[in-house]
Amino acid sequence: MTSDPDDFVEFASARAPQLFRTAYLLAGDWHLAEDLVQTTFGKLYASWRRVRNAENPVAYAHTVLLRTFLSHRRRRSAWEAPSDNLPEQSASGVDPALRLTLIAALGQLAPRDRAIVVLRYWEDRSVEETATLLGLRSGVVRTQSMRALTRLRALLGSDVHDLAGC
Repeated sequence: MTSDPDDFVEFASARAPQLFRTAYLLAGDWHLAEDLVQTTFGKLYASWRRVRNAENPVAYAHTVLLRTFLSHRRRRSAWEAPSDNLPEQSASGVDPALRLTLIAALGQLAPRDRAIVVLRYWEDRSVEETATLLGLRSGVVRTQSMRALTRLRALLGSDVHDLAGC
């Protein structure tokens, strides 16, 4: 059996890209997403023996990431304004204008609403899985997702159809 640090390094290496993508979608800021993932891995490492033996360590990691994000948003220091400049990346087959518009609109949602929308629609998770990750009831997730989508539609207006080519 491998030692704890080796197990953790293997787990962290395999899950870092997915956790970073989720963190970036939640935070809307590249550097904050890196901080959230790093904090998440720190918390996971501190309790790695328990996490490793959990029924689903990946779901556990996502829960820690989401709670870390929500906790960060509650702090006063979290109200720093992110920059409008996003790092340049190549995206094959993805319209950058649409993506930037959606990310900007997500940034205007409340943290919990943003977390629900990202999990439900960007990561294509079920209502039950989203509820479990956020520690909410399924009915709350359904209601909040409906309200958050209504808010997104209002924020995006008719411009999103022009960007999407509809």
